[in-house]
Amino acid sequence: MGRILRISGATLVLIIVGLFGWLALAPPELLKVGDGYAAKIVCSNVFIAGRDAEAVLADDVQAPGNPLLRLVSVAVDSGNQMVTARILGFAAAGHAVYRPGAGCTSLPDGDGGGLAPIQTTDAAAPLPDVPWPEGGRAEIDPALQKLIEDGDLAGPGMRAIAVIRDGRLVAETYGKGFDRSTPLLGWSMTKSVTAALIGLRVADGRMDVSRAGLLPEWTDDERARITLADLMAMQSGLEFNENYGDVTDVTRMLYLEKDMAGYAAAKRLSSKPGADFHYSSGTSTLLARMWMRTFDDPATALAFPQDALFRPLGMTSAVLETDASDTFVGSSYMYATAQDWARFAQFLLQDGVWKDRAMLPKDYVAFMRTPTKASGGKYGQGQVWLEENGVRAGTGSFPADAFWMLGHDGQAIMLVPSLKLAVVRLGLTPSRLGYDVQKLNAKIIEALD
Repeated sequence: MGRILRISGATLVLIIVGLFGWLALAPPELLKVGDGYAAKIVCSNVFIAGRDAEAVLADDVQAPGNPLLRLVSVAVDSGNQMVTARILGFAAAGHAVYRPGAGCTSLPDGDGGGLAPIQTTDAAAPLPDVPWPEGGRAEIDPALQKLIEDGDLAGPGMRAIAVIRDGRLVAETYGKGFDRSTPLLGWSMTKSVTAALIGLRVADGRMDVSRAGLLPEWTDDERARITLADLMAMQSGLEFNENYGDVTDVTRMLYLEKDMAGYAAAKRLSSKPGADFHYSSGTSTLLARMWMRTFDDPATALAFPQDALFRPLGMTSAVLETDASDTFVGSSYMYATAQDWARFAQFLLQDGVWKDRAMLPKDYVAFMRTPTKASGGKYGQGQVWLEENGVRAGTGSFPADAFWMLGHDGQAIMLVPSLKLAVVRLGLTPSRLGYDVQKLNAKIIEALD
């Protein structure tokens, strides 16, 4: 019996050593995704938002509930402005590197040597004693301020809420450890910013939403029929698995691919263009590449969001991040303070006009929020939602012209042009918590004079 136990013990040791060796030399892709996610989130929050790396690891990476991510550790190289993450300390590391003006870039192979600096002109931050939007001072409405400070309405994990009414900041509040100077990730709210950047290129005469034949590699098949409008409306027909929590198209794109738009462009059709609604972050990142390629100079394209959109609006905190091929991740990666997200919302409320300057084509915002047949009316033509948590514009408390920018883990901006109202709500609120931002939005609408 003792010999049998000794043999079994030796066999067990070999199995364990073999398992650890396999994980170290050829880790499964799920571990690589976890490492890449951890490195990217910590990097952006440390170098853009100025937060503590261990706090970000604990609160943003580990706390939301994925057991695998509780095993990750991170190392911050401040000199090279790089973050490395490892699950169990030995699996292939995830890497992300920071560049001023461009935020953090995920590096699937750890090599960021080819990334060029982004040349933009620094802008002065809005003065705190000047009324918003030119400055940072709120003009508080006590009734609305009371609503957003209600813990049940604000929801678990709330980090920032800002309410805009008649072009004024009338209420704002922040979660513990966050304030009006903290840039926060919008996740898929970035898609609406991508739509606005396309609108700027339409206004410049460099893009046309009705155009087909968008990519040379699509010339000889049915993908040649896809229009820019199809992509914007999420009805291109391109296959793309948007499910999170495993190695799917979206997690592979964000954490395992150096060229995210190229990965999305290579997808085949799963339905005819224009026939079916299929929400896809790959589509939005592909859209980013398309507007960037309307410039002859890549450096000009990289500077365009800052030069043409953020700086004119006074969004001095806004950072749109790129992948390792220097394409903006137009689906997912924009950081900005709550006040700057609110400035973008006000820009849309004003139909793309800012300080009497028409920056977007006339009625472009109306185009963005025009319901699409393929989505059953819940999604607009231009990367915005017409429904949130099952509540559609034109029902209940919500006027027919209401629309939403929405992002992962509880990011939401409601816009109601007829009421000159926008409500920005940012946080870390996983869907499993059951929070409904529409209760907050409805209460705010009901409280208006």
